Amino acid sequence: MRVLLILVAAMVAAAASAAESADFYDPGGLDLASGRPGAILRVAVLEGAPEGATAYRVIYRSTAFDGGAIPVSGVIVAPSGPAPAGGRPVVVWAHPTSGVEDQCAPSRARGFFGFVQGLGAMLKAGYVVAATDYPGLGMPGPHPYLVGVSEGRAVLDSVRAAHALPEAGASRRFAVWGHSQGGHAALFAGVLAATYAPELDLAGVAAAAPATELATLLADDIATLGGRNLTAMTLWSWAQVYRAPIDDVVKAEALPVVQRLAGDCIESVFDIFARMAPSRALAKEFLKSQTFYETEPWRGLLARNSPGLPPKGAPLFLAQGTADDLVRPQVTQDYADRACRAGRAVRMVWLPKGGHLYAARDSAAQAVAWIGDRFAGLAPPNDCAAATP
Repeated sequence: MRVLLILVAAMVAAAASAAESADFYDPGGLDLASGRPGAILRVAVLEGAPEGATAYRVIYRSTAFDGGAIPVSGVIVAPSGPAPAGGRPVVVWAHPTSGVEDQCAPSRARGFFGFVQGLGAMLKAGYVVAATDYPGLGMPGPHPYLVGVSEGRAVLDSVRAAHALPEAGASRRFAVWGHSQGGHAALFAGVLAATYAPELDLAGVAAAAPATELATLLADDIATLGGRNLTAMTLWSWAQVYRAPIDDVVKAEALPVVQRLAGDCIESVFDIFARMAPSRALAKEFLKSQTFYETEPWRGLLARNSPGLPPKGAPLFLAQGTADDLVRPQVTQDYADRACRAGRAVRMVWLPKGGHLYAARDSAAQAVAWIGDRFAGLAPPNDCAAATP
């Protein structure tokens, strides 16, 4: 009987927590008419933070890809105790693909703290960690998947939100650390920082297996399960965001599978395995044209959403697995080469036999150490003269 009561109590607590979480994400009552980008619209303590830290689930004001004011959700994690003079540096974690509908926000996931690669080390070093959900995840969508200006603004406004949260003790000095889609977001944040958030002080941009040249990425990946996932989510999202004609690209019989993949969230490796069946249903022939990325409006949209280079004062850390079949090593090398030719300092970390899924996990220690050196004002290492492995 006692065990039954414990189970019932746990179920009631879980239901109450779910209801409280749903209330938090209710967009009703959010004031978007006043305040600047980064202004906090709603905040609540998020339970389960690592020892010695406090986490806050937040909704903050940001700017949509079309210029309108929008709410964006996320999490801010800060070390406990008083901040040092001048405040704590901020690291933004830009998450990899989690889905394209609002229920797929990482801040809503039960295992959130396990998703942020390097979280423990960053908190131990005294950094505030901001983790944006990006627009349309958590808050009403659609999510502008791989829409660079949307992601980049949300990243930068999460730094502003951390600075606006008195309990965090955050300074305006920040770095960005992201994986896959998050690498794409991190690079765009670096590109936009000087114009969109000139009051912030960017120390550097770190990205693991970032999505860079999008047309090449889609062309390379259409034959793989992961690539078909990426293509399906991109087409679905851009059909909503840009009103791009998905019917001209995807066969009618494949549209229900694309819609299903759009609604499935990725919270763990098990979710990736769960997506394999519908991904297999999207045979390579699910597209009417295998070269749709060469035609308009897709060609122009892919070019617009391929990241340029952060400013010269913002060094780059790039990590890439040599066995990655989603973001090919050569694509990341090409981006690094472009950065080198433009005079950027690039730290290039190769992960021998590393695939895509664990690129951030396997490079987090090096990325956090590199970020620490940037905050310390040390000269950035430069691997531009090194040969490709």
